[in-house]
Amino acid sequence: MKKTILTLGVTLTLGLILFSCGGGNDNKTTTTNTPTPAAASVSPMDAGQAVFKRTCFACHQADGKGLPNAFPPLAGSDYLLADKFRAVRQVIKGSSGKITVNGTEFNGVMPPQALNDSDIANVLTYVYHSFGNNGPNVSPAEVKSVRDTIK
Repeated sequence: MKKTILTLGVTLTLGLILFSCGGGNDNKTTTTNTPTPAAASVSPMDAGQAVFKRTCFACHQADGKGLPNAFPPLAGSDYLLADKFRAVRQVIKGSSGKITVNGTEFNGVMPPQALNDSDIANVLTYVYHSFGNNGPNVSPAEVKSVRDTIK
């Protein structure tokens, strides 16, 4: 009985993590570039933090350190800092397969995120300037240019 309850608990927890990381969506991408009313009145960093809290933190954690052997860190990530356009593509299209972050191999899936260009720019700008990172800003125009190349 205890084993069944534990198995059910683990299954539910994994399901919630997958859903909150985007695995629960139907892979429809919202491509509208109209910022939400809240996003129009706050700084890109504040808007990006809000997107991070609702979209990214379940997998990458509130401190950006990820989960060992499951989800790679964003904090101090050599992989993230190496190519901002790759980061934009991964948010838009998702990714799967092996990647190496800070010398550690991860082999998982990041589902595509149903975010508009402003939300992607804001969340990546937030990540690039948080968790000890010192990266570039990302603009909605840059996100749009990447999105246009992968349609």
